[in-house]
Amino acid sequence: MPVRPIMLGWLLLMAVGFVHTDFGSPPPWDSPPLLYTVAKRYEALAWIRGADRFSSNAIIFFQDASGRHPLIPSFAASADSTVSFDGKSVLFAGKQKAQDHWQIWEVELAAARDVGTAGVVPRRVTSCAEDCVRPFYLPDDRVVYAKKTDGHFVIEAASLAEGNSVQLTYGPGNSLPTDVLRDGRILAEATYPLGSNRTPELYTVYSDGSGVESYRCDHGKARYSGREVASGDIVFTSGFGPGASGLGRFTSARAQEVRIAAPAGEYAGDTAETASGDWLLAWRPDAKTYFQVKRWKPGSGSLLSVVAEPNANVIQPTPIVERPVPKRHPSGLHDWPNANLLCLNAYTSKYKFAPGSIRSVRLYTRDSVGTTKLLGSAPVERDGSFFVQVPTEHPLQIELLDSSGKTLKRQAGWFWMRRGEQRACVGCHAGPETAPENAVPMVLLRSTTPADMTGASTHASSGGH
Repeated sequence: MPVRPIMLGWLLLMAVGFVHTDFGSPPPWDSPPLLYTVAKRYEALAWIRGADRFSSNAIIFFQDASGRHPLIPSFAASADSTVSFDGKSVLFAGKQKAQDHWQIWEVELAAARDVGTAGVVPRRVTSCAEDCVRPFYLPDDRVVYAKKTDGHFVIEAASLAEGNSVQLTYGPGNSLPTDVLRDGRILAEATYPLGSNRTPELYTVYSDGSGVESYRCDHGKARYSGREVASGDIVFTSGFGPGASGLGRFTSARAQEVRIAAPAGEYAGDTAETASGDWLLAWRPDAKTYFQVKRWKPGSGSLLSVVAEPNANVIQPTPIVERPVPKRHPSGLHDWPNANLLCLNAYTSKYKFAPGSIRSVRLYTRDSVGTTKLLGSAPVERDGSFFVQVPTEHPLQIELLDSSGKTLKRQAGWFWMRRGEQRACVGCHAGPETAPENAVPMVLLRSTTPADMTGASTHASSGGH
């Protein structure tokens, strides 16, 4: 008699020791059904080098008051689950066979939550030549995920109905989405300076790839695996190295990170909030042990056990609940060959520049092999304003110079602009919390035609004059 796929899935899980004999016991707290990932190995920052965060035997589990079972037992591997806004479907990264690349799949919970029908084959969303991981739902029946291209991860958005996709990130390093915020922006993790070194940082980008910026400008510590909680704060793993990964948060009232006084130990991130306001956290006491899911009431000094495995990590707790649909982002992109960038005042910055010291700006890009190329230069007005036209879908870097051509400050990382994007910046590394002055920049009083910094020999109009 042939072995059914569901039986084979259970046999494989038993073989690696992931399933307790008490898998039918109810969860230890009053909660909605829960998804979580179990994996022998978990390395939260492996994405920085374009590698897998999970071991090849990672499995998503479904758990409710009656017990638990693998979400898709017929799959060789599954991880990165996220629940639709109406609580009826799940996106996840999965491999049907061990030798497959990670792809994005969707399954209806009504079909998959019952162990008797869990052998259902999910709908495949992507057909990536390399891995596609870390999916999230967007409004209007769209999804966002990380796609590996030439060995590094870029963020891509696609329509579930039509299948057409658009690349959102164009930096030289790896990027991974971590959440979709209620204001419609995508929260992502990449290295800081953007694409230039090994320290993870949190960024936001709109769902059309425009408006990329760091969430806060007090860089330094490692920040990753950020999620938005009900208050609107962003909660994330903060710190670097064994024993140094605590919790931090960004709140609208502060321009800097706020440290969260949580019990000692290491946190994997991907915080989930329950209806009662408690947090579900992946935690371990030290680097020699495995992560387990804990329940924590913010402000308390203790963690309550939810799910643990003796020989594997339990991570990515995901309650199966309805949640508000994020605001839809109406794209302002145009079908123009280039993009326009207006800086209102380069003196508005976290860096200190003497009045009148900034006289010109240079723009650089990188080619496909990483060689830096000068695109051009433009004057900076007395009030610090400049207006330039730039190439799109390429890494860009700004340098400010004084009257003698000496560098005052050169951007350490890279940013990009989408085709037809019209972007106005308050200053140079001013911080996203900084508001502009109520004044017309001098560069627009002089001319409404941007200086050509596209690297082209002739000026190509992009509109917006």
